[in-house]
Amino acid sequence: MSVEVLDGATIVNFVEDEEAFNVSVCDRFAHLDVDHDGRLSYTEMLKELQGLRVFETHFGVDVKIDPDNLIGVYTSLFEQFDHDLNGTVDLEEFKAETKQMMLAIANGMGFLPVQMVLEEDSLLRKAVERESSKLGA
Repeated sequence: MSVEVLDGATIVNFVEDEEAFNVSVCDRFAHLDVDHDGRLSYTEMLKELQGLRVFETHFGVDVKIDPDNLIGVYTSLFEQFDHDLNGTVDLEEFKAETKQMMLAIANGMGFLPVQMVLEEDSLLRKAVERESSKLGA
């Protein structure tokens, strides 16, 4: 993890850079596709969703959440990715939904810089790295 400064423009620029965005999303998809079948099952996606721990913390403090409620949230999130509702998420579905989520994050952040703790392999971190490399060039 590292502390980074980013804003909505950093994220939008990353998403609009089709090459950088596609490479990063494809890498993430390949990492999640444990059985290498070209599709993400609920189980494969669940590990990623649980790793985010978005619902188990409140301002960085662990809180106890009813496991049944978490399952419902994770199921809903998986269904959001599974556009054709066939029970798996293919690369195109993953890209499309990831793009929408990234743009929603950018929209919510606005264009004032925000300091955040980011995982090393997160897409937000990739956006910051892309922006830093552009500024350094």
